[in-house]
Amino acid sequence: MKTLKLIAFGIVLFVTSSMQSQVSVNVNIGTPPLWGPSGYSNIDYYYLPDVQAYYDIRASQFIYFGSGNWVRSRYLPRQYRNYDLYHGYKVVLNDYHGRAPYTHYKQHKAKYYKGYKGKPQRSIGQRHNNKGNYSKNGNGNRKAGNGNKGHGNGGNGKGGHSKGKH
Repeated sequence: MKTLKLIAFGIVLFVTSSMQSQVSVNVNIGTPPLWGPSGYSNIDYYYLPDVQAYYDIRASQFIYFGSGNWVRSRYLPRQYRNYDLYHGYKVVLNDYHGRAPYTHYKQHKAKYYKGYKGKPQRSIGQRHNNKGNYSKNGNGNRKAGNGNKGHGNGGNGKGGHSKGKH
């Protein structure tokens, strides 16, 4: 009888913990990342000239051309694992409304070449050490810390992929 109660208790704990993990929701969907430039309210995408890639704000994914297709991933490609998103220039694109920005890639690449610097930018959050801790930059609307060390790629270069045409 005692073992039956322990088994029942174990099942209840398992079900309860499963339900709690399924209920958690990421509330940062559609929120610009801490490394994004401050001062913008209606943003669809960033174009990152130094790595010739896009960042989809709503999906929290990078979009880059690789292996003959446009790839969507939570991370930048492996060759850019050490790229500093906080100090790299971001071009704000706000007229795509869900359409693929890479349909204008040739124009973006020509206008915003590698090394392009437009008006000076301040990031929404400031990276202040190498442990993934961040501080506010004075505008007061961002919380500190997400642990990605400001590189945006988590180190493994893997993520969800979808293909598009170049």
